[in-house]
Amino acid sequence: MEKTLLGLHSNGVTQETTWRRRAGWTLTILPALAMVMSASLKLSHASAFADQWVKFGFPEWELSWVGLLELACVTLYLIPRTAVLGGVLLAAFLGGAVATHVRLADPAFVVPVSLGVLAWGGLYLRDSRLRVLLRLRQHLGGQLGTGTVGSD
Repeated sequence: MEKTLLGLHSNGVTQETTWRRRAGWTLTILPALAMVMSASLKLSHASAFADQWVKFGFPEWELSWVGLLELACVTLYLIPRTAVLGGVLLAAFLGGAVATHVRLADPAFVVPVSLGVLAWGGLYLRDSRLRVLLRLRQHLGGQLGTGTVGSD
């Protein structure tokens, strides 16, 4: 009964962890859906999309290859075991998109930047291994005022 009052489920997982995972998966799905839509436009060679692709300076025949690459990155990102690798590949892919938009002074560079932030935010929230690896805040505890932090 006491564990229930503290917010623990019967399996010992806190409600905060459940909330964090749900929020992480929500943030994960949003950029994944956007990228799957983008990949489907590339693979279908939609005329409006192909015209914009050529405007960016790429030949139309590359649309299919880039669409397949995008789908591969998203697939790796959605599989929990390969999510970090997928996140790194998504960041590289979106970085290329940002560079392409910035090169042409296109203000739409904000879209791939936002997708990257959402993707890594979702991954951070849903993967405890990544949270351990990338600590956002340091718990100093009793070290304040002791002179042990940076005193070498």
